[in-house]
Amino acid sequence: MTAHLEKGRAAGPADPVAPAGVRPVVELRGVTKEYPGGVTALSGVDLTVPAGELLGIVGPSGSGKSTLLHIVGTLDRPSAGTVAIAGHDVAALSDRALSALRARHVGFVFQSFHLVPGVSARDNVAEGLLYSGLPRSERRRRAAEALDRVGLGDRLEHRPHQLSGGQKQRVAIARAVVGEPDLLLADEPTGALDTASGAAVMDLLRDLNREGATIAVITHDQEIAASLPRQVRIRDGLIVSDVRAAGAGAAA
Repeated sequence: MTAHLEKGRAAGPADPVAPAGVRPVVELRGVTKEYPGGVTALSGVDLTVPAGELLGIVGPSGSGKSTLLHIVGTLDRPSAGTVAIAGHDVAALSDRALSALRARHVGFVFQSFHLVPGVSARDNVAEGLLYSGLPRSERRRRAAEALDRVGLGDRLEHRPHQLSGGQKQRVAIARAVVGEPDLLLADEPTGALDTASGAAVMDLLRDLNREGATIAVITHDQEIAASLPRQVRIRDGLIVSDVRAAGAGAAA
């Protein structure tokens, strides 16, 4: 069965808007991304993510979810449409200003952790504050607090090779949130973990969301997406459904 498509989504529920009084962290309107050779990765996507929300962006390989991650994370610019992150219009920013926006407002967690080998957990996390202008002693102090927040207060001086996969991902999450960004983007955060470690990481993300963090989990895992309060499903560069679970909303 072929659905009628309009403005980047299949016929179905309207794009959830930010509840009254809740500031949108992400606002995409009519976002298209085209690559040389006639490849269209996104086709007029609309997406609003209010502050304090936890959502899953789910789709199969080639659906456009990675491109959407790059656009929302300001790692790439759209071919058309408007992108606003934490109230800043991306199109109005130079590359240097965009890098500053990303460093201040967006935190990233990746499947493969991206930790610096041979460097302590504390200093890996402190790296997340490298462009903050804070002195090294303050960066390391805040890093220790962030590691304690994710349950690794007793692993400050451990190197990555001394940590389990789940612990490495917790270090990566601590690094992503140490600067208190407006948005945390978790790209397949459980993809390299066993089931128990993956569940623990998802529990941690839920805890951080309850504390007020705005989190988008990009995944191909239908089970993970179904466990989150909001599911944005993407296929062929289009948002085909955007649904909140009954009673779900942005965190207070």
